[in-house]
Amino acid sequence: MRKDITVAAESRDSRGKNEARRLRAQGSMPAVVYGGAPGPTPVAVSPKQLTAILNSKTGHNTIFNLAVTGSETTPVMIIDWQYDPIKDSLLHVDMKRIDLTRRISVKVPVVTHGDPKGVKLQGGLHEVVTREVEVECLPDDIPEQFTMDVSELMIGQALRASDIPMAGSMKLLSPADAVISHVVSMRAEETTTAETGGVAATPAAEPEVIKKGKKEEEGGAEPAKKK
Repeated sequence: MRKDITVAAESRDSRGKNEARRLRAQGSMPAVVYGGAPGPTPVAVSPKQLTAILNSKTGHNTIFNLAVTGSETTPVMIIDWQYDPIKDSLLHVDMKRIDLTRRISVKVPVVTHGDPKGVKLQGGLHEVVTREVEVECLPDDIPEQFTMDVSELMIGQALRASDIPMAGSMKLLSPADAVISHVVSMRAEETTTAETGGVAATPAAEPEVIKKGKKEEEGGAEPAKKK
């Protein structure tokens, strides 16, 4: 979803850990903008502004303007990001230039509301199976979320991806028969739990397969280490 938000950015020439530390010490952070004719462009941006965008209702589906000093101002989306595992602060983001005239694929949250009749009248259990679906549409048509009413569901009935109405330029990319939520019998749940002893059944471990190969010759090169 497109928002009237402009984030200022500074172009940068140097990369690496030292440069990243310097930027963070100044209250900024490294980022890269991909896509379009200019190609990958390293920039420095405000972590506070991008954190606010990621935490908004539209999250990473938010389309906003990125204004690079002395260069371009272009619509972008956040496509990847990294947090500090200890401080939970934003460390780095990747953004993508968006052509507002071309369709893009995005994942949109699905929210259910209502009390299913299968729960109220039949004593069933309402389970949410899928919390987002993938759609293709023009950037300006990206919905904030899909809200679906499940109040008519009875035991054995399900809400599927194909039940979500597509408006404007939207086209469903997720499998049409993907279950969003359904109502199941409590007896079926109890039977499954009893059969597994209260925990999910775990398949038996398979024997380890030992691969045999040539014995390394003395003085040979060491195997490459994983990076």
